[in-house]
Amino acid sequence: MLGDVLLINDQHKSAAKAIFDRVLYDLKLLEERGEGGKFTVAISGESGAGKSEISHSLALLLKAQNIRVKILHTDNYYRVHPLDRREHRISNNYELVGVDEYDWDTLHRNIDDFHQNRKVSVPCIDIITEEVDELVTDFNKIRVLVIDGLYAIRTERVDLRVFIDLTYHETKLSQLLRCKEPTDGYRWSVLEREHHHVRSLMHLADLHVDRNYQVVDPASKQGIHVKRSP
Repeated sequence: MLGDVLLINDQHKSAAKAIFDRVLYDLKLLEERGEGGKFTVAISGESGAGKSEISHSLALLLKAQNIRVKILHTDNYYRVHPLDRREHRISNNYELVGVDEYDWDTLHRNIDDFHQNRKVSVPCIDIITEEVDELVTDFNKIRVLVIDGLYAIRTERVDLRVFIDLTYHETKLSQLLRCKEPTDGYRWSVLEREHHHVRSLMHLADLHVDRNYQVVDPASKQGIHVKRSP
């Protein structure tokens, strides 16, 4: 999203480093099996949990290793135009807030564009104008796609799914600092609806990021130890 505000701190960077180590490990396994090529990471969590901050930090780590990476934000794929969304939600008593607000067909088509090395236009919301612009993206030579969004881990053809385990109650300060939307009664009603939809996806994740931004493998219940660079 154009004009988005990122508040990256050391916790985000530490979580991103642990995820980065897992991505490198998975990429190595694919290469050993002769299946090297495209790789997709999806990062989900509630508003203010640090999805964009971790995604951006992960992308920088990959770039430093000469791995070409692209981030797709699912907030660019809403069905209803940003200027109409508030009225649309209120008029429907917030019942439509959730996974069905997104144009999954277009998102999945763009993921296929990534796998097929196509040069295409993807939607990109300008937060300042609240208009949906078109961004020309060439997926050729892009090795890793990072999908960032509330419900990103439910997308298809994802190799690694990450869930940030913080609720909107725990991230109020971050939301206030980013000032993406007015923090009024409408906003809290939307966040409560989103909360239930996001939490329902937690079981899909390969990795969990806890409230202290420690990365945990839910299968083993053990933390992922960050390998520090020399």
